[in-house]
Amino acid sequence: MRIVGVGVDITEVRRVKNAIEKWGSSFLERIFTKKELEFAYRHQSFYQHLAGRFAAKEAIFKALGDKEINWKDVEILSNSIGKPYCKLLNKKKDNLEIHLSISHIKNYAVAQAVITEKS
Repeated sequence: MRIVGVGVDITEVRRVKNAIEKWGSSFLERIFTKKELEFAYRHQSFYQHLAGRFAAKEAIFKALGDKEINWKDVEILSNSIGKPYCKLLNKKKDNLEIHLSISHIKNYAVAQAVITEKS
C-alpha cells in the first residue's frame, strides 16, 4: 500500500455556522451533497457535525493536491457505528482509498485524511 498523500484541517464551528446563517441553503448546497445534509439534519450538534465534514473535505483536498476536485466530488458519510468514510464521486480517482478521522468539540472540528492506492 503506497501513501499518496496526507492532509489535516481544523475549522472553527463558528465560521461554518456564520456562513450557514449568512448564505443559507446556497452555502449548504455548494459544499455538501444531499446525503451529507440529510445525515447532518438528524444530528443534535448540527453545526459541529457540518464543521467536521467541512474540515474532512479540506483535509482530503490537501492530501490529494488536485485542483480539479471540488466540494461535491467528495462525500463524507458515516457507517452504522459512526466511523466516517469518504466516497469520491463523479468517477474521480477510482484507484484511491481514503482513510479518514474526524473529531469535534463545541468550538472546533478537526479532520485527518490519509490517501493510499488501492491494492
